[in-house]
Amino acid sequence: MAANDNVAGVDNTFRRKFDREEYLERAREREKQESDSRAKSKSKGPPVQRKPLKHRDYVVDLESRLGKTQVVTPIAPLSQQAGYYCSVCECVVKDSANYLDHINGKKHQRALGMSMRVERASLDQVHLQRSVSALKCSRSGKTLAASQSKILMRESASSRKRRRKGNVNVEKERKRRRKRRRWKRKLKLILTLQL
Repeated sequence: MAANDNVAGVDNTFRRKFDREEYLERAREREKQESDSRAKSKSKGPPVQRKPLKHRDYVVDLESRLGKTQVVTPIAPLSQQAGYYCSVCECVVKDSANYLDHINGKKHQRALGMSMRVERASLDQVHLQRSVSALKCSRSGKTLAASQSKILMRESASSRKRRRKGNVNVEKERKRRRKRRRWKRKLKLILTLQL
């Protein structure tokens, strides 16, 4: 019992002791900084007005690197690395499909200062655009209808090719159905002759 008399309580000096005053002061300072930052963010001014989307005034070159081999080194600058380099966003995209997605995407368009909204065209603008395209066609010696018909013919030819490739299985299925119909007709004929 003598050993127990010397113990005044549990020794918990290893636990961390918190100074409430200090932590309250820190919390007040943090709240003050947050309120200041909120006030600064609100006082930045009106949101940036971006221009609506417009046509590209340059040709996207996707075929220049097609079929070429290139040595990839980790120390080469971004513009000389393998893939397609975007100088606006300073990034490298590995293939042409992703490059097209990138240049048509939101990040790239915002870097160019454009929103993803398209400006609504008025009737006068449509007539003006049509007359400009007619003028271009007349300079080349073609009529507008001829150039439009060529475009439609190209589209229809490419769609026919796509249908041919995609409809190979459909054609096979049609042939199978025709065969089944023929066999059913023959069976019906045989059954009717036997009766």
